[in-house]
Amino acid sequence: MTDSAAGPNLADDLALALAIAADADLIAIDRYRAQDLDVRFKPDRTQVTDADRRIERLVRERLAAARPDDAILGEELGGDSAPGAPRRQWIVDPIDGTSNFVRGVPDWGLLLALVVDGVPMLGVASAPALERRWWAASGHGAWVREAKGEPRRIRVSGIDALAEASLSYNSLKGWDEAGRLDQLVALGRAVGRTRAYGDLWSYLLVAEGAVDVAGEFDLKPWDTAALVPILREAGGTATTASGGDDVLTDGSLLVSNGLLHAAVLRLIAP
Repeated sequence: MTDSAAGPNLADDLALALAIAADADLIAIDRYRAQDLDVRFKPDRTQVTDADRRIERLVRERLAAARPDDAILGEELGGDSAPGAPRRQWIVDPIDGTSNFVRGVPDWGLLLALVVDGVPMLGVASAPALERRWWAASGHGAWVREAKGEPRRIRVSGIDALAEASLSYNSLKGWDEAGRLDQLVALGRAVGRTRAYGDLWSYLLVAEGAVDVAGEFDLKPWDTAALVPILREAGGTATTASGGDDVLTDGSLLVSNGLLHAAVLRLIAP
């Protein structure tokens, strides 16, 4: 199959991304809970480890060899073009949830995306401590593999009433700093269940149909680019917290099973 919108065959791009994720997982799980883990603080006071840096270098080396004409943007080593540029661009977060990684919480993982003409077309999320890997490419469906089992296709839930919905909001502080705490409280009162699973897992649980709504603020392109194709291919809706399409650079992300999206936006959109 040739995917004209993406240039090279998108299925081949996905196979490449999955192979890279498998190698990245080996580095990550080897350094997880390591006694000699090198942890430093970046200027924004977020943490970075030797595992983050090693994984991003691996991803860049593999992509440079296999897709030398593509641009790359990464959390730790920057990039040679901005998101939305009219070209193929890979976006990588070597360890989403580094603070969890450092503290021994298993909710963390690689996020790797391919963006074409500003549109996220392919996403891989791999969480080796949870023994799960999720992936999707436009027109190819959304999938998960647990432990050493067979891949299975995933789909968002069919919940169509807020009173029956499950919400993951990531953190109270994030909503408060965005000036949306009152809206979160209103949404929390409207839904049937609230939790803060956090980081990549919130969104992937929506894609699996286990959670119905998730959202947060203060996000970067590498936090969102890989998740959006997985959500959309699973039948969900992904927008900014105001309902816009600029999910790469707005700094916010709201995802749902689609059936609840309009109702959620009525409660949280400014």
